[in-house]
Amino acid sequence: MVSLDYVFEDIMTRQTFPGHSAAPERSHPLLRAGLRKALVPALVLAGLATSALAEMAPLPEPVPQPATVPQPVADAPVMAAPRDRAARPTADGIAHFAQVAAFEGGSGMAGQTFNLGIRAAFEEANRAGGVNGLTLALHGVNDSYEPDQTIAAGRQIADDPRMLAFVGSYGTATSTALQSVAADAGMALVGPLTGAGFARNTALGNVFNLRTSYAAEAEAWVAHLVDQRGFTRIGVLYQDDGFGRSGLAGVRAALARRGLETAAIGGYVRNTTAVKAAFLDMRDADVEAIAVISTQAPLSTAIRLARAHGLPDTVFTTLSFLSADALAAELGPMGAGVIFSQVVPPTWETDRPVVARYLEALAAVEPEAAPAFISLEGYMVGRLVLAGLAAAGPDPDRARFLKAMAGLTEVPVEDLTLHFGPDDNQGLDAVFLTRLSADGRIEDLTN
Repeated sequence: MVSLDYVFEDIMTRQTFPGHSAAPERSHPLLRAGLRKALVPALVLAGLATSALAEMAPLPEPVPQPATVPQPVADAPVMAAPRDRAARPTADGIAHFAQVAAFEGGSGMAGQTFNLGIRAAFEEANRAGGVNGLTLALHGVNDSYEPDQTIAAGRQIADDPRMLAFVGSYGTATSTALQSVAADAGMALVGPLTGAGFARNTALGNVFNLRTSYAAEAEAWVAHLVDQRGFTRIGVLYQDDGFGRSGLAGVRAALARRGLETAAIGGYVRNTTAVKAAFLDMRDADVEAIAVISTQAPLSTAIRLARAHGLPDTVFTTLSFLSADALAAELGPMGAGVIFSQVVPPTWETDRPVVARYLEALAAVEPEAAPAFISLEGYMVGRLVLAGLAAAGPDPDRARFLKAMAGLTEVPVEDLTLHFGPDDNQGLDAVFLTRLSADGRIEDLTN
């Protein structure tokens, strides 16, 4: 079994710990904007009072460095599982939660941003005295968007009785894998960043979603393209796994409701950018728009191909699963016109109480971090966890937390209310459409 000491890799410098091959250095403009300098210590143990953990080695203090050259945390253990499995999970006064997600690679920026939002909610609660007298800690472990790594990390985390629940997984295949691990361990999975149908199956009993489904996002795209703009030739480029097929099914269903079919369909292998053959099929079909169900790198590759090879005016649409900010930073003016569906309110609506409070919490954690839809979603996931922890009482364990989450019906998050019920494990239903402008701004298309 892979040790958690080896699962965690420093996501900023690509320092690789024992048991992992070295990865090439990658840089992103948003990291250089200040987000990166906060994430190394935070992803190792966010808000953790290490002195209270007799079985856990202390973490070295990071040496202050310029934001562009963060100091790696050398050989830092993530969790050392105690042998006394009968011990109270919160005997140290800390409520421990784990996030297994992509913190590096093609999806790394989105995973980091999601983590930042969850931490903003947790640390906001900690500044106010915690929940039921407990401090919250978020333990982040990278899975590189690979289910095998998700399972390895998830099993190690589940073997530590201090860990109450999993929070904020990233992706469909990875969340599917983690749900199974969580179910075997009697743990909740709260706020997975996936809109796939499997996570909305209330029979699972341990999954609690914040966001709406990919089917709802696809309906919003198609309504805009067909009902408002009169398009009839829409192609679909999708990742050939559960994530991509879920989005593809949503687009097909939305088109069928309007008497249309997809003009072209092309798949690609996950964690690759092998989209050229699919793009050529789209070009041959003379599509007016391409709905893309992918991660960022395949989408940006397809856009570059389209702009260079005969489809300069084709409209691209994609899911909230991606970071619009990251794509804008990568493509610049080439990204103009790309439509993103979003599942939380726009971050520029600062008169909305939920946005205003999120911005305050984000600034308290990382003053230089730019607001983003994915970190706002993370913040709201964190608030959902807080509600479950409050309902679990002063001495929570996995079973009490899971029962408390299952008992939630209405969770107020400022001006929004998350609704749950016996046949509804999804707190939000709204979809917002946005579009990238030539100067990299995100524009509202909903109103």
